[in-house]
Amino acid sequence: MNTRDSGIDRKAAGNRRGFLKTLAIATTFVGASFLTTTVAAATTWKIQSVWDAGTVGYSLFEEWCNSMEKKSGGELIFKCFPAKAVAADNNALFEAVRNGVLQGMNPFTLYWSGKIPASVFLSSYPGGPDQPHQWDTMFYSLGMLDMTRDIYKKYGLFYVGPIQHDANIIHSKKPVSSLDDLKGMKIRVPGGMVAEVFQQFGVSTVSLPGSDIFPALEKGTIDAADYVGPAVNYELGFSQVTKYILFGPPGVMSIYQPVDLMDLTVNLRAWNSLSPELQQLVEDELRIYSQKHYLTIQKRNIEAMEKFKADGNVVSRLSQEDLQRFRKAAIPIWYRWANKDDDARKVFDLQVKYMENEIMGYLSPDDLKGME
Repeated sequence: MNTRDSGIDRKAAGNRRGFLKTLAIATTFVGASFLTTTVAAATTWKIQSVWDAGTVGYSLFEEWCNSMEKKSGGELIFKCFPAKAVAADNNALFEAVRNGVLQGMNPFTLYWSGKIPASVFLSSYPGGPDQPHQWDTMFYSLGMLDMTRDIYKKYGLFYVGPIQHDANIIHSKKPVSSLDDLKGMKIRVPGGMVAEVFQQFGVSTVSLPGSDIFPALEKGTIDAADYVGPAVNYELGFSQVTKYILFGPPGVMSIYQPVDLMDLTVNLRAWNSLSPELQQLVEDELRIYSQKHYLTIQKRNIEAMEKFKADGNVVSRLSQEDLQRFRKAAIPIWYRWANKDDDARKVFDLQVKYMENEIMGYLSPDDLKGME
């Protein structure tokens, strides 16, 4: 090899080394940029439920939240918290989501009756629609979802959708076989519309937090108590302090709160920051979760009823005639609540029209005569 050839080889080798060094630097830069972009694209939402840690409700909600990262391809992460973990009470929870301290919440929709009057008609109420499919029909087929979202936007919130939960039932220390048997009893029930209707039948109503129900029944300071469904109520020990469970007519667990809906509500700015594709994913997955939540609770209810029976509890049922009497007493109270504001009335009018339709046949013109 001559000197000239040797010089050429050295120059070529130097060029190759320079090229490889440049390529390595470029690859490192591109890789770093890719990683930075991936991290920046991930959005994390903090969402607090009203379910206590350790309950079946919270376990189901936590499982669903944890699934969203994978379902969104890592773009959206839901960090779930149980009741009181971030916001200490319901009022604080509402404000925390409005202000963006939390990006979302999983409440019982009825909790906001004092803030959003229309919310009393966004979950079941005395004598109203009493089957889960009726509520899904109103939300997803008759326009109630869009109405609800318009209302919530006024508060800086976005109502993603309803979550089917369960009926609320009454546990009693003495047998009840008709509405007339309720007269003179002292019963823990939700306030508002529910309490007002029960008072029409001579019931003395009292509002107690869930944690105070068992000791009140145990001490006899109340004769009966409403709470949620059999599965949770059994876990709370109600079979130890009561003997009777009050249901509605066959096929209707409760005549006063038969479809106690929960929901997913999020901060409006957080919602608007998502791409349309992610928004649609959240909506679709929530509808799937709603069904899973409801069906799991129903399975647990069936199992719990066997336990109640084994503990000596007896089911009492109101009649279809009792249901009609209850609805008749409730109708004037419906209208009082509906007339609290224009939004409440708009939602209520949709529901009345649905209940008047022959498919349901819950209301006749005579039932509403003189109501405004």
